[in-house]
Amino acid sequence: MMLERLNILASEFESALDAQLAGEEGSQFKLPSRDAVATICRLYVDMLFPVFFRSQDKNHQVRKNNARLYLSEIESLLADQICRAICFDSRLKGNPVPAHLEDCAAEQIEVLFRQLPELARLLASDIDAAFQNDPAASSYEEILLSYPCVEAITVQRLAHRLYLVDVPFIPRMMTEVAHSHTGVDVHPGASVGESFFIDHGTGVVIGETATIGNKVTLYHGVTLGAFNPLGKDERGQLRRGKENKRHPDLEDNVTVYPSATILGGNTRVGHHSVIGGNVWLTHSVAPYSKVTLKDPELVIWNGVPPG
Repeated sequence: MMLERLNILASEFESALDAQLAGEEGSQFKLPSRDAVATICRLYVDMLFPVFFRSQDKNHQVRKNNARLYLSEIESLLADQICRAICFDSRLKGNPVPAHLEDCAAEQIEVLFRQLPELARLLASDIDAAFQNDPAASSYEEILLSYPCVEAITVQRLAHRLYLVDVPFIPRMMTEVAHSHTGVDVHPGASVGESFFIDHGTGVVIGETATIGNKVTLYHGVTLGAFNPLGKDERGQLRRGKENKRHPDLEDNVTVYPSATILGGNTRVGHHSVIGGNVWLTHSVAPYSKVTLKDPELVIWNGVPPG
């Protein structure tokens, strides 16, 4: 079975390469492009960011025109990449490419664009959460321009909307673009509430079936992962995707300190709980819990080793 899939995949890549070398621009053997997906992410983030400088910008019409240009380019690139992804996914599964593919992609983009005002509101809540929780933040502008969590969360929220309508490949490619830039790895399947803040960010991993409530703060190195994820179905295959709940849930107003690891699809952290640094947690805790490790035994050398 695995060998058969690898042979199909190799054949697809070979056909795509042959088409590219032959200059067949209209060929169906065009794979989703990492560079194009990265451009979509950059344009999307750039489009949203000027919202936060509106008090300084008296030329409202200029901003509206720029937003239209960004949306037009995003729409064109995204339509092409969705079509490529659906074609590739269909052929890998041995299914015919859906009829009216361009219309299908256009409908998905229209649904996505209707959600942009809500996504902009969520971005504003995330930036405000960073300002309210980080005394090192001197201004909203500093957060917007320099904090890695802003890009990671903003891109993930967009990718999540595409994930929910079963667009193949593109959502994961988007979050991997943000991951490569920021060190924050949030799967597009994860459901994230408003006012979400990741302080520092590096090394944070959030799995596909995790859910995060409102006003949650994570620190660097936190993992919301799977515990013993190798459950198999009746055919001996790994249970995959959103139907296999294997990552934890964090309710509202939870804080998780650096390098804590919270694992398992049945693990739920109650609201207003605090999880201390380096904690390994594989079971649920009630609201208002505080989970910490015992103080370690310290060995302190006073400059000169004994003996």
